[in-house]
Amino acid sequence: MSNSQGFATRAIHLGYDPLDHEGALTPPLHLTSTFAFDTAEAGGEIFAGERAGHVYSRISNPTLDLLERRAASLEGAEAGLALASGMGAITAVLWTLLAPGDEVIVDETLYGCTFAFMHHGLRKFGITVTHVDMTEPETLRAAMSDRTRVVYFETPANPNMRLVDIEAVAAIAHGHGAQVVVDNTYATPYLTRPIALGADLVVHSATKYLGGHGDLVAGLVVGRAEAIGEIRLVGMKDMTGAVMAPFNAMLVMRGLKTLSLRMERHCASAQTVAAWLEGHPEVAAVQYPGLESFGQHALACRQMALPGAMIAFELKGGLEAGRRMMNGLRMIARAVSLGDAETLIQHPASMTHSTYSPEERAAHGIGDGLIRLSVGLEDVADILDDLDGALSRTVLRDTA
Repeated sequence: MSNSQGFATRAIHLGYDPLDHEGALTPPLHLTSTFAFDTAEAGGEIFAGERAGHVYSRISNPTLDLLERRAASLEGAEAGLALASGMGAITAVLWTLLAPGDEVIVDETLYGCTFAFMHHGLRKFGITVTHVDMTEPETLRAAMSDRTRVVYFETPANPNMRLVDIEAVAAIAHGHGAQVVVDNTYATPYLTRPIALGADLVVHSATKYLGGHGDLVAGLVVGRAEAIGEIRLVGMKDMTGAVMAPFNAMLVMRGLKTLSLRMERHCASAQTVAAWLEGHPEVAAVQYPGLESFGQHALACRQMALPGAMIAFELKGGLEAGRRMMNGLRMIARAVSLGDAETLIQHPASMTHSTYSPEERAAHGIGDGLIRLSVGLEDVADILDDLDGALSRTVLRDTA
């Protein structure tokens, strides 16, 4: 299977020939903790890295290996590593790349658990965490120091949809000898390929769009083979133990087979929903890369194949309006994940980013009335009907 073949073709076929497995069309699930060797000498050669093979499923497993190769191919990377969760991927990467005295520069907006890890994990071990506004690349240039080892950001960012110019930021970071790590969970490799734009490592919560069905928790990281090998043996094997189960790897591979189809539908529906929200009288602002009113629309067109399925919008009524809207929904699920077949909605100020103080939320661009919407695969008319009903019941008038 050649990397020149199409995205969907590689997602379905890469690395597997049914005729090598008694004709089984679906790759086998390897539920084993350990692996046997032909001879003591063979075992020694595998341990030494002189021969290909598996030793123990905390290090590698044939089912995970196939997922890792497919994920790397779709991202345009040399190698991949499957981990137990998105946070497992993030922590394994950063524990491998950073040491006491080093600095990591991060964007102003981060997923809540990433923010917590940076501030309650890395800082505790003598690593400096510096926030800058990476929507303005020159602020990064001014912040770089001789201690900066990693530049880390999400694009689009969770939850307010800020974009970062990957190519511009990578050029600045590399000019100072730092590595660039990008969280590509929102966009997926179907919409954005950070490696081609200069990123060194790309992380995913595969729980989201890559799995796509809300039935697993998983993470992935891709990059150069040497770096991935180090993260496998240090950040994953020895430091976090964040090993993906083979069954979850099988589910992620199943999700990859329909990723391109799902993203096309997700994005088409999200465009319709974003335009509708933009015209609603109780919505103060809509942040969606596909809208011409989006402040970084030109960057989105340059960096993303499609604008994605995540929408952030601000209610005029602030914190109380957000809570009331959440409770007025009938079909859309109040849930803190994203990328599922179901449309999911959440209010960061009272849910995922409740660990931030009000001052921290304001500093990181998370308004009290901000709503995060993951547009699912239902009929878009039904999504709009539920949103309209919730806004009418809980924002436009008080029916209590």
